[in-house]
Amino acid sequence: GGMIAEALTSIGGSTAWFDRAYITYSYESKREMLGVKELTLQKNGAVSQQCVEEMALGALQQSHAKVSVACSGIAGPGGGSADKPVGTVWLAWAVQGQQEVTSQLCHFEGDRQAVREKTTEVALMGIMKLLN
Repeated sequence: GGMIAEALTSIGGSTAWFDRAYITYSYESKREMLGVKELTLQKNGAVSQQCVEEMALGALQQSHAKVSVACSGIAGPGGGSADKPVGTVWLAWAVQGQQEVTSQLCHFEGDRQAVREKTTEVALMGIMKLLN
């Protein structure tokens, strides 16, 4: 819901290196804004490796960014299932000019706020790892 972008833009001078953010909750917004394939969403759902990898690549294609991060998960309190319980989050990172996308499945514990905070932390750590 924008927590990753908020963390990045809270740093003074971030306009020099932060291009944009996409908050795409619906299938429609993922397709329209980031180019996620309908088949990916229907076959795997939004909370899947395939979806976040397509989101990360789409963010690069739709921006001037050199690095992107995408996440999709179930923060709760409801919405979980046996296959994807509350706390399930997929993240993906992509770098302009590289075909390979890095992705990670996480299972976080805690309430909605804790899941969102942990997702943001992992997202930012992944960006730092790519930039180092």
